[in-house]
Amino acid sequence: MLTDKIKLTGKDILEKEFKTSMRGYSPDEVDQFLDLVIKDYEVFQQAIEELQQENLRLKKENSTISARKPLPEAPIRQQQPAPGSTNFDILKRLSNLERHVFGDRLHNE
Repeated sequence: MLTDKIKLTGKDILEKEFKTSMRGYSPDEVDQFLDLVIKDYEVFQQAIEELQQENLRLKKENSTISARKPLPEAPIRQQQPAPGSTNFDILKRLSNLERHVFGDRLHNE
């Protein structure tokens, strides 16, 4: 993960204090700190490049999908009762189904 590779935050850089020696800051300490900053920026740059490439790929994929003609939708057919069924037969089946699903609770209320 990207955040695991980053060792510094903006606050760390801003608040970094170097020890002074006779001639000013310790050159070795400054060099070590700047090496960390450089490594972090390399990680940032790599992440930016990867995200830009992924962004381009997704844009191309999206335009390819958008360019395709949509498939025609199948017409919705209403379910017709079986031949020979009457409203009485349908209501009887519905009643039996309710009794099966809800049991005696439906008829005892």
